[in-house]
Amino acid sequence: MGLNTFLKIFLPKDRVFYQLFENVSELLVKMSIKLKEVVNEPDYEKRAKLIKEVEDFEHINDDYTHQIFTELGRNFITPFDREDIHYLATSLDDIADYMYSCAKKINFYRVDPTDIGIQKMAELIHQGCTQVHKAVTELRNMKNMRQITDALVAINSIENQGDDIFDMSIERLFATEPDAKEVIKKREIYQIMEVVTDKCEDAANVIESIIIKYA
Repeated sequence: MGLNTFLKIFLPKDRVFYQLFENVSELLVKMSIKLKEVVNEPDYEKRAKLIKEVEDFEHINDDYTHQIFTELGRNFITPFDREDIHYLATSLDDIADYMYSCAKKINFYRVDPTDIGIQKMAELIHQGCTQVHKAVTELRNMKNMRQITDALVAINSIENQGDDIFDMSIERLFATEPDAKEVIKKREIYQIMEVVTDKCEDAANVIESIIIKYA
């Protein structure tokens, strides 16, 4: 057996991890777009159909994440640290899980999502997912480091904006909402949406760790 043939046995086929991560990050962008549609739809039944689409995306994401972990166990050589692959897969999966949780609870609690704070948070989530996708896509070659670092800086800024919108929304909620049940329900929606921006930052931190090691 020649050396090249021997090495091919251990090399990841078709750089499968990069493709799977790109698939996941692209799916996150699609989910964030659908979440924006959910919070801009006042009709409960129409929202339910949109939320089902978010759920379908979340299931597809679970399949991708499972494939990443399967490949991690199958491949002896990986494009970067196995620990980082695990952390990145987990952080991206968390983004999807919390987006679905947010969409699901809007109808579960029968909350009217056409609220300025909820809509602003949905827009930030979309921006965060878009920047995560940009950064993940550049991991394949790591040639355009400026684009990666710009995306990571943007994600950090989005997380900070999410904190500010959360605080202002909670303040306004307590000041203007007379129904205690509505306060509790909307507060939880805000909290979940704020967590999504946190999870985007977690993914950015993992990507930053990878590029520091390998760029």
